[in-house]
Order: sequence, then C-alpha cells, then structure tokens
Amino acid sequence: MKNIADLRKEYTKGALEPNLLGDTPLPVFSSWFSQALESEVLEVNAMILSSVNALGRPSSRVVLLKDITENGIIFYTNYQSRKGLELESNPFVSVVFYWAELERQVRMEGQVRKVSEADSDAYFYSRPRISQAGAVVSNQSRVIPDRQALDDKMDTLMTDTSIKIQRPNHWGGYEIVVDRVEFWQGRPGRVHDRALYEKEDGAWIKSRLSP
Repeated sequence: MKNIADLRKEYTKGALEPNLLGDTPLPVFSSWFSQALESEVLEVNAMILSSVNALGRPSSRVVLLKDITENGIIFYTNYQSRKGLELESNPFVSVVFYWAELERQVRMEGQVRKVSEADSDAYFYSRPRISQAGAVVSNQSRVIPDRQALDDKMDTLMTDTSIKIQRPNHWGGYEIVVDRVEFWQGRPGRVHDRALYEKEDGAWIKSRLSP
C-alpha cells in the first residue's frame, strides 16, 4: 500500500477572483452548480450535511440538494431520523459540496426551517414510486433485526399498485437559510483561492481568505 502521507494532487483547472464575483452568494452558487452540471460532475447535488446534537457532538452524512432558493438551499429527509432529531434541538448546520472534476468546493452555514406541507407534498409525489415506498417503510436511523422486514414491506407496496402511497407526516423538507458561504478553487502549490460571504445586519460582506 502506498504511503498515505505521500498522496497529493496538484490543482490546475482554474482561479477565483472575489472582486469579479457578485455581491450575494446564492447567484454565484447557482452559476457554479450549473457549470458542475454541464461538466457531468458525479452526484453534482450531493452535499455533506453536518449537524450537532444537544450535547454538542457533531455528525455528518451525505444528503441531496433538491432546490436553490432566494435564501438558501433545500433538502428532504425523515424528521425522526438522527439528523432530524438533532436539527430539532439545534437548527444550525453546515454543508459542503466538493466537485473534484472542477477542483472546487463550496461551504455553507446557516439555520434550518421546515418547508411547507404543500412543498413537501409536491416533491414527495414527484418521486418515483420506489422512492416513495422507501420513505414509508424506513424508520430511518432506527435499529432493525434484519433486512427481510424491509424487503417484505417494499414488495407489498411495489407489487400492489392499488395501494395509494401517502407522504408520512414525519417526512419532508428543510430549507437551510444561509448566512455564511465560502467558494474554494484549488490552485497549484496548495495556495488556493477562497472567497467568503458573511451576512451581517442583513447585508452580505465579501472578502478573500488566505488558503
């Protein structure tokens, strides 16, 4: 096995000049996301979401971005999952997007709020039936005795299409209302470009960070 300490990659695909970016971060993010989509980045909407429980212990997992709003970004999940319970006690989160193909990273921080029931319904019923069924049968993050119980419930919902799948009350969306966004572009020699947006008294302040 190669020495892990010797693993390194040189970044050469771009540069980032904060002064050339817009005054607010979400249009910049939308532009970067479109570029990542056009570049066929693998799982372009995958983001690492970090939450903190009531004891101050953090946990992270990958979730999927489902919309970009004027105030932030939206994802969907089980409200009774580990992340859902942590967000209930501490609504502040951070997320990271890493697009290796473009040598870019975006970090966001903010506070979550649940989206409306109507918005959760609209997204849930736009999903394939198998995804709807998965949300119904899974008590996310809970201990289960084996796989068979899940498979049996899924088989019932997938084979009997006369069963109308209803969105569970414990499943829906969160909007992360962002107040800190950082754009990172890899550069040679690890002298990376970093542009930071912070919201202060309702206004966005933009600055360049040292790598």
